[in-house]
Amino acid sequence: MAAALNLIWFLPILTVFISLIIPRQQNQTLKMFHAISALANMVLCVFFTVKIYCIAMSSGTPVGNALQLQYLTDTSWLPVLNIRYIIGADALSILMCVLASVIVFTGILMSWNIERPKEFFAMIQILGTGVFGVFLSFDLFLFMIFYEIEALAMYLMIAGWGTGRKDYCGKKLTLTLALGSAFALIVVIAMYFESGIGSWDIRKLADITFSKDFQTWAFPLLFMGFAISGSLFPFHNWSPDGHSAAPTAVSMFAAGVMMKMGTYGCLRVAMYLMPEGAKFWLPYIAVLVLFNVVIAAFIAIKQRDLKYIIAYSSISHLGLIFLGLCAANLISIKGASLQMLSHGFLTGLFFACIGMIYSRTHTRMIDEMGGLMKAIPLIGVAFVIAGFTGLGLPGLSGFAAELPIFMGALRSSNIIVQIVAVLAILSITTTAVYVLQATNKMLSGPLNSKFESLPKATMPEKIVLAVYFICLFGMGLCPGWISRFLDTSLLPIFLNFL
Repeated sequence: MAAALNLIWFLPILTVFISLIIPRQQNQTLKMFHAISALANMVLCVFFTVKIYCIAMSSGTPVGNALQLQYLTDTSWLPVLNIRYIIGADALSILMCVLASVIVFTGILMSWNIERPKEFFAMIQILGTGVFGVFLSFDLFLFMIFYEIEALAMYLMIAGWGTGRKDYCGKKLTLTLALGSAFALIVVIAMYFESGIGSWDIRKLADITFSKDFQTWAFPLLFMGFAISGSLFPFHNWSPDGHSAAPTAVSMFAAGVMMKMGTYGCLRVAMYLMPEGAKFWLPYIAVLVLFNVVIAAFIAIKQRDLKYIIAYSSISHLGLIFLGLCAANLISIKGASLQMLSHGFLTGLFFACIGMIYSRTHTRMIDEMGGLMKAIPLIGVAFVIAGFTGLGLPGLSGFAAELPIFMGALRSSNIIVQIVAVLAILSITTTAVYVLQATNKMLSGPLNSKFESLPKATMPEKIVLAVYFICLFGMGLCPGWISRFLDTSLLPIFLNFL
């Protein structure tokens, strides 16, 4: 079974190599091969989620700060540098793999008519390899290798298949993410030497008590290095521009998964390994969160381009994840983890809908639309459901994720975190403004005559919408099992703070 877990990250890159032998002229065969591979990987992730859930529930509450990893592979890889190949999974990592597998599968379906599909689908699979590797790696050096894959692949996809200022936006995204990776890598190497144990193993490093002086300078550098991928202020500008130029699948991947790599790194690496640094710096980082949660929502109101609206909405909702991390109690961290999943599914659906609308209307400007609900009702309903999820409507995943974040933040002993939490709750009304404004302008009113004969949703698009409906409603209506499951991952991290 441990070997099968490795297949989660290996199957996408294996698919790339096998696809090389498929002639370029056989586009349909190529597309089906990539889609079946992505579907198989999604099924594999769900299978391991069920298996690990059963193990976790039968094992009881974790004791101590040791990670509860299942199906572990631990072998020497580069002995000259003491780098080991450590692949395993717990509740948090396997659920993030499920999210990534959904985004990869639906991203492929959304790119069914893309030009040069052989190269494009290969790049999606390479992105998947990097993301799965990040979530399953527990050797820090191996973690960083997988982490570095994303920035280069993103640039190639935006520059090769994007629109508008694609070269500028692709470079901006890549250079900003590379800066964050450099910050993180500096601290990772410093931790290796500072620990004195000659190991990159996250489990062993968690048993080391780094000096307070070391944590004081290293934690903010490491946290911000990962937080740049999560668009934490002031390193957020790459996101709106990147989304505006990116093809639909890349926007889905960037917002749905890649940004979660950053928040995952903040929690799994920075907060877990340097708790004293976290206690000192997180209240100050909460001040930065104020921009994400509140100001970004007001900026979204002023936008007229659908991708910019959802990009700033994404920054705002990611701020809630950082708020949960800054509150640093078990309830808030659990809410942040749930929000990683919810926001991933939410933005995947949002950008998929935008792609469907743009492919038909050839515009993303909401002022140029109107009455689209009459022409493309299913896509319109999907956009409304995504909007309601962003508003935190009960019964959808947004409510299940945001409520514990607010509860945990208000219970925080730090007044700064409490103030930010109050302002974040009040900003929900701002979210309602830009979501309802965009929905009203796009879908309501008389139908523009040039949009009267828009094609209905295709079968691949219907599959995409169905997958996201299942995820958003499933998580919203039955959040209890996910919450209990996450406890087995989050308790060891939280206990490191005590």
